[in-house]
Amino acid sequence: MIQYAAIILFVFGLYGLLTQRNIIKMIISLNIMEIGLFIFIISIGFVYDGVAPIISSVSETGLLFVDPLPQALVLTAIVIGVGTTALALAFAKSIHNKYQTFSLDEMEEQL
Repeated sequence: MIQYAAIILFVFGLYGLLTQRNIIKMIISLNIMEIGLFIFIISIGFVYDGVAPIISSVSETGLLFVDPLPQALVLTAIVIGVGTTALALAFAKSIHNKYQTFSLDEMEEQL
């Protein structure tokens, strides 16, 4: 069920990315897409009534473990996403300093 919400969130971000003509709104839409993707990846590793995959001295058979790999991948992707967002905002700031606007339509008029 949570996977459907993640897909809907991704589609909202994609719609915003394709329809907006403002650089800041496009960056926000890209971040919404990333969040939808993160939720989808984490939901793949979810196991109902699963326990953390920690090795202990008590070994019980029949336990269901949560897959830790998607969580580790998402943590790595979050760091990469923060770097990508920072770079995009730096580019947006330099574009704003040059054209005095964030709107792509107004930039095209100045060219």
